[in-house]
Amino acid sequence: MTSVIELAGVTKIFGTGRNELVALSNIDLDVAHGEIVCLVGTSGCGKTTILNLIAGLDQPTSGTVAARGRPALMFQEAALFPWLTVRANVELPMRLAGLGKAERRRRAEQLLDTVHLHGFATRLPHQLSGGMRQRVAMARAFAQDADVLLMDEPFGALDAMTRDSLHDELENLARTRGLTVVFVTHNVREAARLGDRIVVLSPRPGRVKATFDVDIPHPRRMESPDVSGLAGRVTEQLRQEALIHGRS
Repeated sequence: MTSVIELAGVTKIFGTGRNELVALSNIDLDVAHGEIVCLVGTSGCGKTTILNLIAGLDQPTSGTVAARGRPALMFQEAALFPWLTVRANVELPMRLAGLGKAERRRRAEQLLDTVHLHGFATRLPHQLSGGMRQRVAMARAFAQDADVLLMDEPFGALDAMTRDSLHDELENLARTRGLTVVFVTHNVREAARLGDRIVVLSPRPGRVKATFDVDIPHPRRMESPDVSGLAGRVTEQLRQEALIHGRS
């Protein structure tokens, strides 16, 4: 399969001299078209830094990053503009791209239908639940005509039932639109539920320490024995990395 994202020998250092911090060290990572890759690791291991490099928001200190296609970012906070309606939030990237008013409205309504928010177009963000706000953020990401979706703990603050529903939504949209997804999470069950591949990063400096191919058939559930079993193996790998790091 064609690689959409390629990181080769990527090292990222912040600061200089005594304030130098090595966030990533010699990262190699390829993500194929249509693949969902989940990055897991302890806090501070460089997961978000990898997303920023792929998005072009930062540059590596050494190594190369190649990202083909149009990226869109989603974060744990929906980051909606509170003074804009749901529709206006979704329309914003289209407005910035110069799309006409009628076409913006048509596409925004279509996207809101896609994420099951029909009838909520004129609401303000504070009138929505956390899960609904994340659905709006998802619709806004798709409004950018993105074919690469970079997701940084987007469902981490949601309750289990809402998160499970959004997993289904994301999976369906990714498959039907042929999206390539890089998904950062601390939740190894979430990674096993969503991912085609799970990449384990070591504690700082972040290095790729293990990769797990996920061959569990769909549909998957967080509580299924196969997902739980894989999550257990990934957790054990993370535990070993933490022990090695603690002794170093």
